[in-house]
Amino acid sequence: MIGPLLAGVLLAISGPSSAYWANAVTFLVSAALLARIPARLLRSEERVTKGHWRDLREGFALVLGSRALVTVLVVWSIVSLGNAGFNVAEVALAKSSLGAGDLGFAAIVGASGLGLTIGSFIANRALDRFGRGRTYAGSIALLAAGVGGAAISPSIWLVLPLVVLATTGNGIAVVANILLVPRGAPDRFRGRVFTVLMSTTYAVLGLGMAAAGVLTNTVGPRWVWGGAALTYLLGAVVAAVLARGESFPGDAGVDADIPQRVRLTA
Repeated sequence: MIGPLLAGVLLAISGPSSAYWANAVTFLVSAALLARIPARLLRSEERVTKGHWRDLREGFALVLGSRALVTVLVVWSIVSLGNAGFNVAEVALAKSSLGAGDLGFAAIVGASGLGLTIGSFIANRALDRFGRGRTYAGSIALLAAGVGGAAISPSIWLVLPLVVLATTGNGIAVVANILLVPRGAPDRFRGRVFTVLMSTTYAVLGLGMAAAGVLTNTVGPRWVWGGAALTYLLGAVVAAVLARGESFPGDAGVDADIPQRVRLTA
């Protein structure tokens, strides 16, 4: 939340090179902290892998055999397409459509951080009050409303609160994603499931970004954000259908609920 604002100031004062060097230092610090974690703490007590491709097949079997995991796979793939348009067109919207310059772009990214922070803090209360299904669909609908409103806003000062609104929904949805995964993935198989879910949604994100770049040049950033909002709305509808209710029958996260083809190879 604070970093983008500082980066915007740094960018305005000394150009992009300083910002990139500062970014590189933060990655080095992160890597140094991670390197201090003993390898034994990053493994399960029992070796459960049977080889990469076999693990991958089991991951797909687990995902496709669980309503909760299919919900995350389908819904977040749709949301990732919207995220591609949102992220790629963000710079052009701030600097060209709104004329807000580097600091305006930094303010939008900072507003995104604020929204994600708020969403993460209130997610637990929303889940307790409304349940997983309604919270998941509602949070993505909130994302659609915020981005759609920002797409037609004439001023950066109107865009910023709408971005906060949108990313608050995003923050809630991310927490809901994390809570949905254990519904269909036993502990010792969870790595396989995250491998499938993350690689699939990031592949969709990458392809979406390539398309969003062309569309931003062709139709402009406002239309791309408008398209992202419609994509999020589609994701909210699909989430409402797939994640209706708070429980997912058959997804108790224990051995008895692992698809037969996975149990036989585990």
